[in-house]
Amino acid sequence: QVQLVESGGGLVQPGGSLRLSCAASGSIFSIYTMGWYRQAPGKQRELVAAITNGGSTNYADSVKGRFTISRDNAKNTVYLQMNSLKPGDTALYYCNADIRVTTPALRRSDYWGQGTQVTVSS
Repeated sequence: QVQLVESGGGLVQPGGSLRLSCAASGSIFSIYTMGWYRQAPGKQRELVAAITNGGSTNYADSVKGRFTISRDNAKNTVYLQMNSLKPGDTALYYCNADIRVTTPALRRSDYWGQGTQVTVSS
């Protein structure tokens, strides 16, 4: 029905950069807020950054000034540019989107991607 497919994770040295992408596809009527979450081993999943369909953004304090979230509404895609990466950023990063589908009955739900691993290590 709806799929979120992430890409762009990998291994990077401290101080390096990565850009994550997440494309939504399927029976989409409208996409509202899109965001990125992360979960490190032994820790709870936490919000990293989110962006509304109007372009308003919010960030976790730990990534402010280093990460930038953006979206291309024409492509149903959200991005996360991550700079000055630290070992503490190592986690599985998940894409999330609040989507209203065309069928059944314009239902609105939260959708998740499968996750992409980001490892920051020297």
